[in-house]
Amino acid sequence: MSIAPNSYSRTRKRLLAAAASLAIAGAVGFGAVATGTAPVLADAVRVEAPQVPGFADVVERVSPAVVSVKVKAKIEPAADDGSDQSDDPDGGMNNLPDNPQLRQFFKQFRGFGDQNGQGGGNRRFSHRDHNNDQPRPVAQGSGFFISDDGYLVTNNHVVEEGSAFTVVMNDGKELDAKLIGTDPRTDLAVLKVDGVGKFTYVDFADDSKVRVGDWVVAVGNPFGLGGTVTAGIVSARGRDIGAGPYDDFIQIDASVNRGNSGGPTFNLNGQVVGINTAIFSPSGGSVGIAFDIPASTAKQVVQDLMKSGSVQRGWLGVEIQPVTSDIAESLGLKSQNGALVSSAQDGGPGKKAGITAGDVITQVEGKDVASPKELARLIGAYSPGKSVDVTVWRDGKNQTIKVDLGTLPSTDKQASADPQQPAAPAKPAALADLGLTVTKSENGKGLVVTDVDPDSDAADRGIQPGDVITSVNSTEVNGTEDVAKAMADAVKSGRKAVLMQITRDDSNRFVALPVAKG
Repeated sequence: MSIAPNSYSRTRKRLLAAAASLAIAGAVGFGAVATGTAPVLADAVRVEAPQVPGFADVVERVSPAVVSVKVKAKIEPAADDGSDQSDDPDGGMNNLPDNPQLRQFFKQFRGFGDQNGQGGGNRRFSHRDHNNDQPRPVAQGSGFFISDDGYLVTNNHVVEEGSAFTVVMNDGKELDAKLIGTDPRTDLAVLKVDGVGKFTYVDFADDSKVRVGDWVVAVGNPFGLGGTVTAGIVSARGRDIGAGPYDDFIQIDASVNRGNSGGPTFNLNGQVVGINTAIFSPSGGSVGIAFDIPASTAKQVVQDLMKSGSVQRGWLGVEIQPVTSDIAESLGLKSQNGALVSSAQDGGPGKKAGITAGDVITQVEGKDVASPKELARLIGAYSPGKSVDVTVWRDGKNQTIKVDLGTLPSTDKQASADPQQPAAPAKPAALADLGLTVTKSENGKGLVVTDVDPDSDAADRGIQPGDVITSVNSTEVNGTEDVAKAMADAVKSGRKAVLMQITRDDSNRFVALPVAKG
């Protein structure tokens, strides 16, 4: 059978086209094998975005000034009952049952508990080797140089149990240091390294310019790792965590852990804005809440420690409490600023100068007093013997009293009050408007509370049977008629509350109670 020429030609073209298609498919499917050429690859993903500034330049400059602090002490072993075990080389192990596993457990863990100082310190306690009188490690923290001749700052709780101190430089070199002085009230300490040469050091910042939200960098020795850098922001200012009378912490969210104590927190200019001293942590590790001693506080304390090895603070000699809205109303104050004097200590500078219970201290040397904490900081900043003008609110007006400050005792003195006699059981009288039943005290000074209406404002404000009402609106009271008169005077003056001075367990406090208007 013959094929027409035109038909043959068309058939041949179809076959050639099919072969070409197969060749292309083979090239796609087998790549270089089929085609003999290199594969064509897509470019790796790359995003052209603005670069966020880092902390490397700051860290590079400040790191040589930051050190790890190792503390050693001689620790005498003690039995669980407090008795000495020096005659028992096994530390009481002979009293254990004959159980190898139990003995091994106590050998490993007795006396080696890892204790957390203030939240930032890394403390490990151990017994002394009885055949070696050398100090043993008890604590480890951080610190930083503040002068080129070897003065450095750390926390008091890092060094407080130490007898020998070693600082580990950023390059790993270890140097002996001596303790210059400590200040437990602010948890600060100063060490000194001698005879080594010049040191890289850092300076304190003006922390009044630190704002919530500013970037900060913490450098320290968490868990003994050394030279560790973390970053975060300032989370809050003026935190009071109940650590002492001078609480004014800077809160940061940079990761701070045990061993960071005493280490610096820097701003982006490489200046120290705060010193790590405590963390809030349910688990013992960082949860992003750390507290720094402000640079302004540290700078003054450190200068005093370098100069004399201790800090001498002014002392006013008064017990104080906050001014609540009710108290402000009862005294005719327009705000709750100030510190209410609950008592002036006998022999104290304040009482000698004429400050009395019921005064509200509003200014010191023209500086406003916002709270009791602020008053403590202001007075503590002055040297003993300094004469200061103290402005008090008394009898509805301001008065200025000149006080020659004393020296703050090593332990806070408590104001002493005349011991109150037991309440006389006879003839109780009711102060119905206040929800109180009272009777005269046996010594004739004040009224003893014998009963409190549980639904009254007095109960809500914590007044209890046995409390002694000694004054109302700064006027001594010895009978219910004195209280009634003070309440009537308050109403006439347009006040909504009266201020009662209450004595309980030899201490004083003030309570504001609302008065009913007839």
